[in-house]
Amino acid sequence: MSSLSAQVGDRRITPQNAAVLMIDHQAGLCQLVRDYPVDIFKQNVLALADTAKLFKMKTILTTSFEAGPNGPLVPELKETFADAPYIARPGQINAWDNEDFVKAVKDTGCKKLIMAGIVLDVCVVFPALAALAEGYEVYVVVDACGTFNEGVRDAALARLSSAGAVLINWFALACELQRDWRNNGEAMAKLCSKHLPDYGNLFASYNYATAAATNAVLGK
Repeated sequence: MSSLSAQVGDRRITPQNAAVLMIDHQAGLCQLVRDYPVDIFKQNVLALADTAKLFKMKTILTTSFEAGPNGPLVPELKETFADAPYIARPGQINAWDNEDFVKAVKDTGCKKLIMAGIVLDVCVVFPALAALAEGYEVYVVVDACGTFNEGVRDAALARLSSAGAVLINWFALACELQRDWRNNGEAMAKLCSKHLPDYGNLFASYNYATAAATNAVLGK
């Protein structure tokens, strides 16, 4: 099946057919991210986490060599996914080389894997290629991945894309999962407002205009 046909119709991403893999979002590794401003990058990572939480997606957390300079998992992720599988890899750079991680992925029963992590060119690219080779469909959330600079990012994304991975951002993922504003649209609006200030302003202006129009009709 082509990459395109796997993204449309009843094969689109759903909470039932996709799992989210948060790879090596660790306090030490965060300091290496230079292709996004630090505050925006962290907001993107937390937005992806909140998206997975909102849509009740199967989520796996993993870290590499926490005892070393990579440091611990970003605490907000552990708090958000307190009951999710958490694989602290003792040393493997490629998460797919860790049997517990691969087992956790297989246990989800999902063939679509949504990946994000630090650093993009290693900690995401390596397991993404391994998963693709085993027949999984891989989606990489580019704005929740970080690396040393934009040149490295572009090369890594080109490698992923040429291998068959689908590139996506967290907002597009959220919208694909949402499908219709009539389906719990208020929760989706809160998600957007929390992580996209401009979207929050849009909702605020709409609510103000709606209230003003209602008051005008009522003669207030």
